[in-house]
Amino acid sequence: MSDCIFCKILAGKIPSKKAFENDDLLAFHDVNAQAPVHLLVIPKRHVATLDEARDEDRDLLGKILLAIPEIARANGIAGAYRVVNNCGAEAGQSVFHIHFHLLGGREMTWPPG
Repeated sequence: MSDCIFCKILAGKIPSKKAFENDDLLAFHDVNAQAPVHLLVIPKRHVATLDEARDEDRDLLGKILLAIPEIARANGIAGAYRVVNNCGAEAGQSVFHIHFHLLGGREMTWPPG
């Protein structure tokens, strides 16, 4: 998507501080960090929201979720992290390219917001 900021990051048009990358996904540091470690984990294929994911996205989403513990280990937060997905503007989604916030490095409270 030409106007998607995450697609522009994937294309190298906008710089990011990469934390992890493989053939299917990219994890990078959030510029508006809410924890000492705050990464955004995004698929390399554009899917706008979790509501718009289809059967053909099943493997991709599974790969992302299974990569998160590896990403957490590589970034020093193994075993103590939170994963958040906001779906839709009213839930706080501001970039419409599905992404998962990986937060850690501090004690998390509940409810989150």
